Amino acid sequence: MYFGHMKNQTRKSPDALIIVAVILLLTIVLTWLVPAGAYDRTEVNGRSVVVGGTYHKAEASPQNLWDAFMAPLRGFESAADIVGFVLLVGGAFALLMKTGAINALLFRVVRWSERNKTVGVLTIPFVMSFFAFGGYTFGMSEETLVFILITIPLARSMGYDAIVGVSLAFLGAGVGFAGAAFNPFTVGVAHGIAEIPTFSGWGYRTVVCVVFTLAASLYVMNYARKILKDPSKSILHGKVKPIKETVEDIPLTTSRIIVLLMFMVSLGLVMIGALQWDWYIMEISALFLALGISSALVNRLGLSASMKAFYSGVKEMLPAALIIALSKSILVVAEDGHIIDTILFAMASMVDGLPRVVAVELMFLVQGVINFFIPSGSGQAAITMPVMTPLADILGISRQNAVLAYQFGDGLFNLIIPTSGVTMGVLSIAGIPYQIWMKWIWKLMVILVLLAMVFLALPELGVVDFV
Repeated sequence: MYFGHMKNQTRKSPDALIIVAVILLLTIVLTWLVPAGAYDRTEVNGRSVVVGGTYHKAEASPQNLWDAFMAPLRGFESAADIVGFVLLVGGAFALLMKTGAINALLFRVVRWSERNKTVGVLTIPFVMSFFAFGGYTFGMSEETLVFILITIPLARSMGYDAIVGVSLAFLGAGVGFAGAAFNPFTVGVAHGIAEIPTFSGWGYRTVVCVVFTLAASLYVMNYARKILKDPSKSILHGKVKPIKETVEDIPLTTSRIIVLLMFMVSLGLVMIGALQWDWYIMEISALFLALGISSALVNRLGLSASMKAFYSGVKEMLPAALIIALSKSILVVAEDGHIIDTILFAMASMVDGLPRVVAVELMFLVQGVINFFIPSGSGQAAITMPVMTPLADILGISRQNAVLAYQFGDGLFNLIIPTSGVTMGVLSIAGIPYQIWMKWIWKLMVILVLLAMVFLALPELGVVDFV
């Protein structure tokens, strides 16, 4: 039902492709202009990290137009696990949707919201908080590529637009990710490199996460109320063909209840697996694939109907998979040109010698710029924290705050950077042009950045004891 509507929206994906292509060409130009350089690296706990104070010039490796044509395929190679995850889980969710279980649940949610529009708007903070908890605990990120297949139809059926639908999952998980306390891929890695007790300082980070989630929820709720009063207030009005989801009244049978229970159990397993069993893309993909197949068996869909639904789900996720791979190709070119470490060295040098409060704010903004080239949270931690940690010691900044500056720079700017495969993939699935997303979210980004600066300044000013 919903996958067919997604198909109509992906017609806007060439906008994202053009943006990625332009950035790819600009990165090639940078390999000619930025001096090549490198830090020495060592292995710590099985992860390659930078050795502070070892930056040196490297052999220049300027990229050319031929490299640009090879980069997309190399991007597919580098992002193979995420691309496979998106395609397989997209097919698995199509099986889940085919059972009608999600539709039956959505119908009851929509009817409840229609009876009380004011109360219906409260669905927004509730759902966003759920996804924020996922970002706060196990670093939910790539998973939102799949969940927006549910949140977008939910938002549309309640009278909102795709912006609200994307915000429920992607923005909710994003602010939770930025303020995470137990994310093993960012906080856990950064704490290990900074030699701080893992997941320490969780109390302060919990406050940060709550404030970020509240700010984002209020922003989305305000926008949603405007749409309910006047649909022409949608930022997509006249730019993207409007779609009003009609949720069919499907009986909530025993078999569909079983599917919903399996779905909830799967969500719990994702959280537990990420935190306790080191689950990542492969394991989560296997879990949702098993969920899709089990759902089809419980509802006796039949082999032919199941395969048709699965192929349809995979097909609908192809534009997102393409965007993810091409976004990764930009990083391949930057790495081959040996310019990432040079950019990191230049950024770190800007911070040296400044007052503590000013320095920690600049560390945050520097991490945001570096995140453009290294959107991987754990990858950015491995590359930047070995440099930022000793720098923080020299400046008298607490290591906890240095980790928080990295965390904010990575998490918040993930919401807007065009080199993030998740960001561009989500927008492609939703049919939201990148420039419209930026036009809608920029005010919220200003609010979140200012809040982040306040949270970074408070420990350095001695207002709070960040341990």
